[in-house]
Amino acid sequence: MTRSPAPPTPAHRAATPTDPPSGRTTRSWWYAAAVLAITPLLRYAVARHAVPPGTARRTGCDACGAPIGPHRPWPALGPTARCGGCGARVGAPPATLELAALATVAALLLTRPPAVELAAAGWWLAFAVPLIFIDGAVHRLPDRLTWPAAAGTWLLLGLAALTGAGAAPWLRAVAAGLGLALFFASTTLLLGARGFGIGDAKLALSAGALLGWYGWSVPVLGLLLALTVSGLVALGLLVSRRARLSSHLPFGPYLVLGTVGALLLVW
Repeated sequence: MTRSPAPPTPAHRAATPTDPPSGRTTRSWWYAAAVLAITPLLRYAVARHAVPPGTARRTGCDACGAPIGPHRPWPALGPTARCGGCGARVGAPPATLELAALATVAALLLTRPPAVELAAAGWWLAFAVPLIFIDGAVHRLPDRLTWPAAAGTWLLLGLAALTGAGAAPWLRAVAAGLGLALFFASTTLLLGARGFGIGDAKLALSAGALLGWYGWSVPVLGLLLALTVSGLVALGLLVSRRARLSSHLPFGPYLVLGTVGALLLVW
C-alpha cells in the first residue's frame, strides 16, 4: 500500500517559493517605473505648495515667471528642478524627490504587505513624500495634501476590512488616527507656537490610522521614533551652532519617517 506524502510543515511552506525570482524582478521594475512616472506630479505639488503661509500657491518660476504645470515648458517637473526658461531652481532640490520616492517603493517591495494594505501605504506615501519637502522648506503642511492623504488611507483600510480583515482593525485605525491628531492639536492649543502645528495634527489623521491598523502599540512606536529622530537632529544642530534653543524644527518630515520606520518593523 502506497503511503501518501505528509503535508508540508510551516517551515517547508515558508521555504517554498510562491513566485519565481524572474516574476518578482519584473514586477519590481514595473513598480519602479510607475513611481518614476508620477514623480513629475509630486514635484509639481512641491513647487506649487512650498510657499510661505498666507501666500498664494506658486504658478510660475520665481525668477522669470515661466509657468509651471503639466504643459511645456515643464520647469519644475524634471529631476534637475531647473526652470526651462532661465535655469533657476524651482521646488525640491535636484533628484532628491525621485530618490525618496524610489526608496519608499523599495521598502514596500522588500516587506511585501497584503495588496490592499500596500495600496493604502502607497496612497499615503504619494502625499507624504512631497509633504516632507514642503514642510522642510516653508514649515507648513497644506490642507490640499493632508486631507486627501487621510481620506484615501481611511477608505483603503476600510476596503481591507471589507475584504477579509474585519471591522476591528479599521475601527482601531480610525481611533488611533483621531487620537494622534488630538494629541498634536492639544499641544498647539496649550503651548501655542511651542507646540506642534495644526498641519501636524491633520497629517497624524492618516499616519495614525495607517499605524493603528496593526495594533495599539504601533502608533506609539511611530511617535517615539519621530520624537527620537527629531530630538537627535535638534541636538546636532545645537551642538554645531546651526540653530538656537528658540528655533522651531518642522515636525512633518519626522512624523513621516517615524511612520515608515514603524511600518517596516511590523511588516
